[in-house]
Amino acid sequence: MDRIPKIPLAEWTDNFIAYLQSNFGASTQAFAEGLEGFIKGLQGLLIAAPAELILIIIVLLAWRLAGKKMAVFSVLGLFFIYNLGLWSVTMETIAMVISAVLLCMLIGIPLGILGAKNNTAHRIIMPILDFMQTLPAFVYLLPAIPFFGLGVVPGVITTIIFAMPPVIRLTDLGLKQVPEELIELGKSFGSTFWQMLVKIELPLARSTMLAGINQCIMLSLSMVVIASMIGAKGLGGIVWRAIQTLNMGTGFEAGVAIVIIAIILDRITQNLGTKK
Repeated sequence: MDRIPKIPLAEWTDNFIAYLQSNFGASTQAFAEGLEGFIKGLQGLLIAAPAELILIIIVLLAWRLAGKKMAVFSVLGLFFIYNLGLWSVTMETIAMVISAVLLCMLIGIPLGILGAKNNTAHRIIMPILDFMQTLPAFVYLLPAIPFFGLGVVPGVITTIIFAMPPVIRLTDLGLKQVPEELIELGKSFGSTFWQMLVKIELPLARSTMLAGINQCIMLSLSMVVIASMIGAKGLGGIVWRAIQTLNMGTGFEAGVAIVIIAIILDRITQNLGTKK
């Protein structure tokens, strides 16, 4: 049997990226410069702020939202990170996570609302999210390099793409779980679309949406580490350099710091929807 010709998927992909670069390269560069300014500014702010102040803020949040045990863990964990000399790179990592999560919310929540309100949009968006969530994380690094080069910006861009699906999915799900009786009640009082959305549907969907944001934060933290391969630095950069130089002790220290930050962020954001 004759050999079936190979589908030139790689060639198509290269041509598509080249087309996007030639037509949208200037726009992506301008966006990258603006995003880099925001991220660098946030990193500088967190690094310049007294470590004691940041520790107190995080501990108070943990106490208020996750209880005394989590507050104690936050004190011990953050002091441990400071003692290891990893405070500055930890602040860099947190700044990248904050930047990625804010952009995920800015893009993902409107798309989730659109999917919940429009069946056609829902049928288009969901398969795209399935594709995004099944694609290996390392593949996201490839298209970011031609558009944004190396550094913190492509790292955050890939993090946004990787971490956004839960925000869209759970915003969509939360709005669809709002009881129909309450929607009909709002309509009977003459509420407009935006009044219904802002005053009834979004407040009732809040806990589900916050669960999506919690997942987004965890995925962002994991992807920021992977993005260190293209120059994102932070704690992930230390882990990546440790792998390259076989410096296992330093890599383990940075890994423990990542775990501590992940636990603190997870426990705090888990309770955002339940605490008044």
